[in-house]
Amino acid sequence: MRDYCINGRPAEGIIDLRSDTVTQPTQRMREAMASAPVGDDVYGEDPTVRRLEELAAAKVGKESALFVVSGTQGNACAYLAHTQPGEEVILGQNSHIYGYEVGGLARLGGLMARTIDDSDGIIRPEQVTAALRGPDLHFAPATLVCIENTHNMSGGRVMEPGDIKALADTVHQRGLKLHMDGARVFNAAVALGVPVTELTEPVDSVMFCLSKGLSAPVGSILAGSKEFINRARKFRKLLGGGMRQVGVIAAAGIVALEEMIDRLAEDHQRARRLADGLAQVPGVKVGQTNYRTNILLIDVEGTGLSAPEFSRRLKKVGIWINPKSATTLRAVLHRHIEDSDVDKVIEVFQEIVVGQ
Repeated sequence: MRDYCINGRPAEGIIDLRSDTVTQPTQRMREAMASAPVGDDVYGEDPTVRRLEELAAAKVGKESALFVVSGTQGNACAYLAHTQPGEEVILGQNSHIYGYEVGGLARLGGLMARTIDDSDGIIRPEQVTAALRGPDLHFAPATLVCIENTHNMSGGRVMEPGDIKALADTVHQRGLKLHMDGARVFNAAVALGVPVTELTEPVDSVMFCLSKGLSAPVGSILAGSKEFINRARKFRKLLGGGMRQVGVIAAAGIVALEEMIDRLAEDHQRARRLADGLAQVPGVKVGQTNYRTNILLIDVEGTGLSAPEFSRRLKKVGIWINPKSATTLRAVLHRHIEDSDVDKVIEVFQEIVVGQ
């Protein structure tokens, strides 16, 4: 079991690139958590939660917001609030909601998943139009489209404002709703150099995580209209998300939104440095993206080693990177990774390839 120093820096010798979920709360977050005024949030009486929800809604340009335990719970509340059992949800075949949320669409929502190709991180209007099957009485009616920004499984690709607006127009013209899994939407906004509202304004709802690059220890936000959030709040209760005196956690989320967004650019810069360095290692290829955020897909097939074997060799020297497939590693940059760590990772990759 890995240990951490009090300042949140990983133990000496460990470079943890498994995910930005390993980030530790900042000292400011710890202080805010220790002194947060609290109340029973199920009764709507926690002032810190209310402040976080108001701040979060304003950040993404929505009427209202809901503090939830996790991104998965936030997405579940969203599709439950937008749909009825037996309806169809159109989403990417590589999306987190479809592939990594324990089949919640079917088990929790009684929903049909209609998947389309999102291998480049983008869902386009013509794809949705082609997926719609019309009013035939044999078909489950499609009522919701879900997108993901940034797109995890394509290496942190970014869906741009124009693409989101065009998709939203098509979705809404056909009477459907559009939900954004924006777990890392602030990474997208920082990479583009635009206010996050340019990405979130066209969608009916957006979920984003406080506990990834923003470094809060727990929690995500679901935002949308007041009517939608009132409905989602009931589903949060159904899913066991009534958290009582949860201001002690929400306080860290406030600090995350006030202080941690702009620094995401540092993670992106280090991701570029790491990508450029690894590209010089024989047999290693780094996946190309439209914008470099904090996720790298690293193809090691050309080295003669499988990704799981490469991962094992890295871990022996204190570099933790998970295999994504038999040939690909996924590395995620975050605030605990420094320039010296990037240099070390490049050096070790070179040593493994040359020394095998």
